[in-house]
Amino acid sequence: MKEKIIEILKPVHKALDSIEINDLIGLKTTEEYKELCEELEKLVLDCVVFKTKKDKYILLENTPGIKMGRLDLNKKGFGFLVLDKEDDIYIGKNNLNGAIDGDIVIVEIENKALKKEGRVIRIVKRDLKDVVGELIKVDDKLAFKLDDFKKNIEIVLDESTLHNCVEGHKVLVHIDKELGKNKYLGKVNAIIGHKDDPGIDILSIAYKHEIYDKYSDEVLKEIELIPDEVDEADLKGRRDLTNEVIFTIDGKDTKDVDDAISIDVKNGNYILGVHIADVSNYVKENTALGDDAFNRGTSSYLADTVIPMLPHKLSNGICSLNEGVIRLSMSCVMEYDKTGKLINYDIFESYIKSRKKMNYDDVNSILIDNVTPSGYEEFKDKLLTMQELAHILRKQRVERGYINFDSSEAKIIQDETGKAIDIKKREQKEGEKLIEDFMIAANECVASHIYNMNLPFIYRVHDKPSTEKIDEFITLVHLLGYHVKYNPHDLTPKGMQALLDGLKDKKEYPILSSLLLRSMKKAIYSKDNIGHFGIASQSYTHFTSPIRRFPDLTVHRLLKKYLVEKDMSMTTISNLEGTLVEIAEHSSERERAAVDAERDVNDMKMAEYMEDHIGEKYEGFINTITDYGMFVELPNLVEGLIHVKSLKGDYFTYVPDLLSMVGKSSKKTYRLGDHVKVRCVGASKETSQVDFELVEEQNGNKE
Repeated sequence: MKEKIIEILKPVHKALDSIEINDLIGLKTTEEYKELCEELEKLVLDCVVFKTKKDKYILLENTPGIKMGRLDLNKKGFGFLVLDKEDDIYIGKNNLNGAIDGDIVIVEIENKALKKEGRVIRIVKRDLKDVVGELIKVDDKLAFKLDDFKKNIEIVLDESTLHNCVEGHKVLVHIDKELGKNKYLGKVNAIIGHKDDPGIDILSIAYKHEIYDKYSDEVLKEIELIPDEVDEADLKGRRDLTNEVIFTIDGKDTKDVDDAISIDVKNGNYILGVHIADVSNYVKENTALGDDAFNRGTSSYLADTVIPMLPHKLSNGICSLNEGVIRLSMSCVMEYDKTGKLINYDIFESYIKSRKKMNYDDVNSILIDNVTPSGYEEFKDKLLTMQELAHILRKQRVERGYINFDSSEAKIIQDETGKAIDIKKREQKEGEKLIEDFMIAANECVASHIYNMNLPFIYRVHDKPSTEKIDEFITLVHLLGYHVKYNPHDLTPKGMQALLDGLKDKKEYPILSSLLLRSMKKAIYSKDNIGHFGIASQSYTHFTSPIRRFPDLTVHRLLKKYLVEKDMSMTTISNLEGTLVEIAEHSSERERAAVDAERDVNDMKMAEYMEDHIGEKYEGFINTITDYGMFVELPNLVEGLIHVKSLKGDYFTYVPDLLSMVGKSSKKTYRLGDHVKVRCVGASKETSQVDFELVEEQNGNKE
């Protein structure tokens, strides 16, 4: 019956009542009609069929105004319905209808002037597994206080799981069963640590996103069998590059070094070598270590805490391209002419000995200030030649449409106790850009090579944005009073690049750049090569970081299978098809978890930093306006809320069509992008929130 219903409804794009469906199927008896009604209700519960207010039925996939997806909320109270094959839908704070972060929900879509908005009409599934929180005392008993304020639920602890637990412990709790509406029974699965111990605040956020700092006994046993130094037997069949001038460039604190570079000039052409740690030699398929690397998917960099994909013996040891020691590598050596055209390349197994562990600060001294730090003298000319090539490659990439969104990242500075004591913007200077240019070049070269061989592979893909999303962005730009050249039929990297360039002289450029970036689709991993829109690349992969990303490790395994073992049999190809789909989807999911964890840690640490700066004044700009207030971003990227109730002298309301907060009587207007002076009036590390108020003079005027 179920299959018949779906078959009948599939071509129908209007809602039908049960009698109409009964007649289309051709049922004759009362019993058959009763069975039909029961199956329809089951399909409604399974979210295959949508039931309207008038008790009519339509396949969910045939309802353009109804969507189902995962709810992703942020600290501002609003969020998005995340859809697999469509743009995310904005969900306002007042349209959640009891849904919490992570719920699978059905949403009714409304077309607003600026963007599509959704309203949750049904919670399909609350996928609660493990949650993180603090043990507190209530009536002399231990109780559980959930960390995630976006989840408005109550959890009662199973007392039998509280052994060795004390007040103040941060714990990982497994949701066992539902006790009532928004009330659940939970069991303590792990003690993360005491809330006052250094680093436990960050670990608590990591655990919330299923990022764990401990390895299984099986993994630790396998690690013991891995040598500390390269075995001579592993050098056989590899190209010896130990006599080449090869070195690494990383941050001063980097310990997991997975890329090294070399440069030569021959016959007027540049010979660029990108040499990547051969992690696949040690992390094998169908082992506890290999399975664990897959499950983790990526290393996570949370403030100054690193939770590595691979145990330190590998990530900082045998796999890390440390100075002065032999390491196994996969090399991509590329020959470019003076215009940046790739005229030859070779991808092969190798082993290297890095001449120097360079850091960005020292390299930038040479490339920017022409000051050579001690120990760099013999490498200066190589670095300057690299800079020449990097500029050529970057110029070529920009000419084909590479989009530079100038997005900023915060660097959290902590003291020895783990407390945030400063926040700075990360700067990308010449050295950082040089490494980025060379890694992009190697990733493209490897991806193009395998794509041209028409073999199964893992690509890093970035689909073009939807016309609808860009139209929404253009509407927003027009509301700000600007007119830019935009061809709706030119959804190309160069078209988006031109759009962004046309806004660079506007005071709201940082916001507009960020909003255009949000209008883009997310880059993901995929078996199917659709190109990378943001980089303006026809073929792109992640080859350069196998220590910290599982897709890169997979790429290395595939390169060995195809180029070294020459295994391109139909059996191999057939077996890879499904496997690569699973790897791509899981890796994309774990990447999102790591990004979310990093965002949560930054929010928490920024609030912690501002706890010591309550009462101080700052200048910033309004980067978001909602019906309940305005968010102001400071130069160090700290963001705080000016609640609408704190605005003095008038009754203010949000006017979406003006992107403004407007006073009812005075018509005083605060617009997106306005620079304002604020005072910090509140900050909470616990809720990761910062509160501002506008600074006013004695006469009530804004300073």
